[in-house]
Amino acid sequence: MTKDTEQITSGDSHEAPAAPVTKSRPKPKEMRRKGLVAIFTGNGKGKSTASFGIALRSAGNRMPVLIVQFIKGEWKTGEVEALAQFAPLVRIERMGRGFTIDHLRNPRITDNEHQLAADAAITLVREQIVSGAWAVVILDEILGAIKAGLVSLETVIGLVEAKPEMLHLILTGRDAPDALIERADLVTEMREIKHPFRAGIMAQRGIEF
Repeated sequence: MTKDTEQITSGDSHEAPAAPVTKSRPKPKEMRRKGLVAIFTGNGKGKSTASFGIALRSAGNRMPVLIVQFIKGEWKTGEVEALAQFAPLVRIERMGRGFTIDHLRNPRITDNEHQLAADAAITLVREQIVSGAWAVVILDEILGAIKAGLVSLETVIGLVEAKPEMLHLILTGRDAPDALIERADLVTEMREIKHPFRAGIMAQRGIEF
């Protein structure tokens, strides 16, 4: 073998470079519709307000809405008065007997009365959630009822699991348990940054009630 031949056979080949490897793009997930489980939680204002906004939007779309309020009592609020104008498309059931926190509660209402009210609310929700009558069910302050020991976490998980596929279920209140967050499709935390109460400003009509 000559020197020139040796250089040709041992040197770089002149073969065409390999084509670059192209990764196939992942196929986009198939979009679908389903009834959502939504949670509005946190220590800031706006949890119930957000749920009532959904009720208003749903009513505008001619979707029947059931709102069941836990904890909250019978005092007059602007949102209840406003949504009453959409009846029977929007139905509001105020099942609570008021706050259970010591410095806010009505001392004339016993723990047993609070418990009976919560039990009645759960009975109503169990019936209505599977009735097929509603597109949206809002359980306002049900997370507060869990924290107060009036409703068990297992009971609320059972409601989530029992809901029809296309029903939207909205839960509000502070301190959403992890077990509910895991089962939810939408979770929003309202975080307090400033609050007028801390500056000595009382609750304002149209803002807080």
